[in-house]
Amino acid sequence: MEKYVVKNDLKVSEQLVEFIESKALPGSGVEADAFWSGLSDVVHQMGPRNRALLEKRETIQAQIDAWHVQHRNENHDAAAYKAFLQEIGYLVPEGEDFSIDTANVDPEIATVAGPQLVVPITNARFALNAANARWGSLYDGFYGTDVMGSLPQKGGYDQGRGARVVARARVFLDEAFPVSGTSHADARRYSVRNGALMVDDCPLEQPEKFVGYKGHPKAPSSILLCNNQLHVELVFDRTHSIGSRDQAGLADVVMESAMSVIMDCEDSVACVDAEDKVVAYTNWLGLMKGNLQETFEKNGKQLTREMADDRTFVTPDGGSMTVKGRALMLVRNVGHLMSNPAILDRDGNEVYEGLMDAMVTMLIAKHDLAREGGNSVHGSAYVVKPKMHGPEEVAFTNDIFTMVECILGMPQNTVKIGIMDEERRTTVNLKECIRAAKSRVAFINTGFLDRTGDEIHTSMEAGPFSRKDFIKRKAWIGAYEDCNVDIGLECGLSGRAQIGKGMWAMPDMMAAMLEQKIGHPQSGANCAWVPSPTAATLHALHYHKIDVFAVQKKLMAGGRRAHVEAVLEIPLATYQKWTDAQKIREVENNAQGILGYVVRWIDQGVGCSKVPDINNVGLMEDRATCRISSQALANWLHHDVVSHEQVMASMQKMAEVVDQQNAADPSYVPMAPSFGGIAFQAACDLVFKGRVQPSGYTEPVLHARRLELKAMHAGSQH
Repeated sequence: MEKYVVKNDLKVSEQLVEFIESKALPGSGVEADAFWSGLSDVVHQMGPRNRALLEKRETIQAQIDAWHVQHRNENHDAAAYKAFLQEIGYLVPEGEDFSIDTANVDPEIATVAGPQLVVPITNARFALNAANARWGSLYDGFYGTDVMGSLPQKGGYDQGRGARVVARARVFLDEAFPVSGTSHADARRYSVRNGALMVDDCPLEQPEKFVGYKGHPKAPSSILLCNNQLHVELVFDRTHSIGSRDQAGLADVVMESAMSVIMDCEDSVACVDAEDKVVAYTNWLGLMKGNLQETFEKNGKQLTREMADDRTFVTPDGGSMTVKGRALMLVRNVGHLMSNPAILDRDGNEVYEGLMDAMVTMLIAKHDLAREGGNSVHGSAYVVKPKMHGPEEVAFTNDIFTMVECILGMPQNTVKIGIMDEERRTTVNLKECIRAAKSRVAFINTGFLDRTGDEIHTSMEAGPFSRKDFIKRKAWIGAYEDCNVDIGLECGLSGRAQIGKGMWAMPDMMAAMLEQKIGHPQSGANCAWVPSPTAATLHALHYHKIDVFAVQKKLMAGGRRAHVEAVLEIPLATYQKWTDAQKIREVENNAQGILGYVVRWIDQGVGCSKVPDINNVGLMEDRATCRISSQALANWLHHDVVSHEQVMASMQKMAEVVDQQNAADPSYVPMAPSFGGIAFQAACDLVFKGRVQPSGYTEPVLHARRLELKAMHAGSQH
């Protein structure tokens, strides 16, 4: 149970008060009284608006449900459906053209295209790894993954594999930084002569791509190159195990990799109370102050990880240049739905967690804004805001941060907003959503999984949906992805903001990622999500091959490739003569993913993890993946494609599979054979009560069940 302290009509958890007053406020320039009175104002002025917006979601959903029930046995009339959505205010009129006027946006977002990491803020080690993933070894990325055609053998260094890695890296250098008259593969010496890089005695075909070096110009210890505004450092060391075997002494090719990283307080964490929120806020504070450290044991050794320093080079003309050592950090706040027991309002109600996140994460961001050489070089703070439904909710977010800035003494529009285009009411009104925050928008992003979860829930009554793999093949998804880019470009985001694409969910399948994820920069997106620092380094290769801003310029000349009518196509199953085996396999596949994720969420408080799927392929799972799976099963149950008994049998069967997959984890609590544990019950709630969850979200069930488990553990200790 939380212990509360009264602060300006609020009851605030003692743990949170201690963190705010002893850690977050000192050095921020904000006094305690001003913070607590300001937070109370935010809660009590914005809380009723928040509640009204959530009630509007439910009203609109009930109207859509009723429409589908009324027309269930008729052929779908797309024009009538669109007119109905306009009539109920789901689809709003699209206004005249405009361009965003967001100012002081850092180059990693505005003018440099590259990979973006998303990482749970509650794990300090992961957060540090992500912040430091600005730079990564291409040699390590090739050697340690399946990119070379297989995984490395266990044991010592494989010189043959290493030689193939070096050769492949030289191919990249020849493509991105060609030399006039020779190849990097044949190079024996790199030197700087009269301000120019010479490879043996040959210049680069594009001499301007040489931007810096370290060491003596006749034998530099490193060379800094730049292509499509991404840097690559060639590291020379003839005493190094690899450099000693290399004819040019090249020991590594270090890529500028994750240009930005989302420190996530939302989908990839399990924060249900003040204890959890303080962990998240503490790590964000360390990142914003630049002093976050984490000590851990690896291979029997104690290691301490801290934030990387910037990198300084001599410029070709003999001057000096500094390149940032860390990715630009954004923080993802929670959406508008959830409340949290960390703070109670004057009526004893839990406050909306999004309001709490807005105040606390931006209070913490002030520590960065007050120092030189920190996260933002332009004095901005970046908040990614998920799960907003339509322009009204974006406008509400805009108003929240206007109020927060006033309370915290920040210039107006210091806070930049990332709009997650992952709910259908946002997708079909995207232009007006962007308009609602046109002086703050620094980011729009598609998210296939949440977007599909909302698609199923919104059209739950329309009929049975296709199997998950087939939903991806329907026309609506291509229209959704194209509209996001095209409307973003129409609204002036090119050169001012990110247009992002979703996650590569298979962290062990880097060869497939290299083959497929080039589609994201080719689509005009200037960032896309990756699951690890290694994936960021490999995905950076795509941004060297593709000049995203040239792609955007070409797309802007062509106009929109898709329109709202295509986005509104509902991906229902067109052929429902599935065999029993096909139906059960689909149910088991969904059940296994839900259980594998939920058991760690509930029992261990892990909000994002690599979960083996039914074929033992490791997939990065968070609440978005859980949402689509649970909604898919809820839809089939509702339309009698499968029975309650069939689904429960599959849940129990897959619980045994998940138990086996986690057998090596000493902290794991098996779900079988009793099936009575809180984690198994939570997974069942997500499925059997999925149809009535708000917008099909998983948070209400997961939070309630996790709090139940924490209360049970606390009770057993007394």
